[in-house]
Amino acid sequence: MVINWNTTADPEQPQPPPPRVRAAEYVRMSTEHQQYSTDNQSTAIRRYAEANGYEIVRTYKDDGKSGLNLSGRSGLKLLLSDIDADNTDFEALLVYDVSRLGRFQDPDEAATHELRIRAAGIQVEYCAEQFKNDGSISSSIIKTVKRTMAAEYSRELSVKVFAGQANLIRRGFRQGGAAGYGLRRLLVDVNGEPKGELGRGEHKSIATDRVILVPGPPEEIAVVQEVYRLFTDAEMPEREIADRLNKRGLVTDLGRPWSRGTIHQLLINEKYVGDNVWARTSFKLKRQHVQNAEEDWIRAKGAFGALVDRRVFNQARAIIDARSERLSDQVMLELLSSVLGAKGMLTGLIIDEAEGVPSSSAYRNRFGSLLRAYELVGFAPDRDYRYLEINRKLRALHPEIVAETMLALERSGGKVVRDAETDLLAINGEFTASMVVVRCVQNTSGSLRWKVRLDTMLKPDVTVVIRMAPGNVAPRDYYLLPRLDMADAVLRLCEHNGLSLDAYRFDDLSAFHHLAARRPWRAAA
Repeated sequence: MVINWNTTADPEQPQPPPPRVRAAEYVRMSTEHQQYSTDNQSTAIRRYAEANGYEIVRTYKDDGKSGLNLSGRSGLKLLLSDIDADNTDFEALLVYDVSRLGRFQDPDEAATHELRIRAAGIQVEYCAEQFKNDGSISSSIIKTVKRTMAAEYSRELSVKVFAGQANLIRRGFRQGGAAGYGLRRLLVDVNGEPKGELGRGEHKSIATDRVILVPGPPEEIAVVQEVYRLFTDAEMPEREIADRLNKRGLVTDLGRPWSRGTIHQLLINEKYVGDNVWARTSFKLKRQHVQNAEEDWIRAKGAFGALVDRRVFNQARAIIDARSERLSDQVMLELLSSVLGAKGMLTGLIIDEAEGVPSSSAYRNRFGSLLRAYELVGFAPDRDYRYLEINRKLRALHPEIVAETMLALERSGGKVVRDAETDLLAINGEFTASMVVVRCVQNTSGSLRWKVRLDTMLKPDVTVVIRMAPGNVAPRDYYLLPRLDMADAVLRLCEHNGLSLDAYRFDDLSAFHHLAARRPWRAAA
């Protein structure tokens, strides 16, 4: 008998495959491209897992449409919660690409979430990217660029969507919101042919269909006209009009009793004279709702059939505006302070509901903004809206700077023609210049930052960037930039930006005046 003491495995026998690494997948819905559907993402992730030795043991899924913040992202929040609670049975997280974790406007926010995942010992893999997420310098740079590109894509998409919606408003189409008492929403096709009236809560289902406002039932139209008649001819205040309608058993379009505020809104809403008004508020990039200045509203006059004659509407507005004209600033603020004391807070609707108090629009007109009126009575809203006032001041400052620059150029011997619509300056008939006033922002660490949006539509040969000093009262310095060949039309400036940009920095505009007035001059020089 021969005993074989060799225990080495037979090399010709097949070896068992190494154990697969347990992994979770995270998928997030997107509406821009079908390739980003959660099913398609999951299919690509599972192909990657099969080829790279991963076993999918758990799925985190977000069907929400926005990747701009964590709000509504239940899948990602659950993942982070499981990590914090040490409730994970996997060693890797597979994601389709960098943008799927979120198109956060601050690229560092996405990096923070990845760092939080990796700190728990979970490797993050991006299955559709061309780089290995191994912590190398190259992968870190690529991820930073990709996150910035994703944030900018969202911003550009927001701008395009806003422009498209504004165009529809100017063409007389309704963009969301209830019709209001006495009006109805009518669905029309791409050719403007009526398709049917939309009930409350109903929406169009075909992308090319549009919605317009049309007069409602005759009995509601009669009530609207009666309200205006009682207010203008009978000089009856809003509260008495509301009481009169309530005694007759009439309710608003929401099925609620009439109040001073609802009557007031009916008297000041321009849709009753057929005007289409939009963008009174904004919620861009899912950050916060803001009240826009009236000059920023999108308005189309005569878009709908009017329920009230424009002369009567203007008469009602004149009566409302006149209430505050005879009141001093001190009296108006005392009345506002009394409302604050009674309600504990202030909003436009609360002011409009208050008896014997000027309307919210009166406070806005008298003090420049509601925020300024709030500040004067010691009320601080939960959100900081001061930047809106700063932006309004900078918009008012821009024409002055343009005018001063034109005057200085002409004194230096140059010839300047200003485009009335775009403020673009054509200098000596040889090149164009755009002037941009940029708000100064101080972050939590005390550092100063400026975000410059270049005008890629007009494509000026030269852009003069006026960086405001802290407080945004006076200019800090100026940057003279040639036309930049770059896809990203946003420059983020720090206090010091290195030789590549600081070479274009000046303490005043005299350098630009001297350069621009020379003849001949070429933009490419």
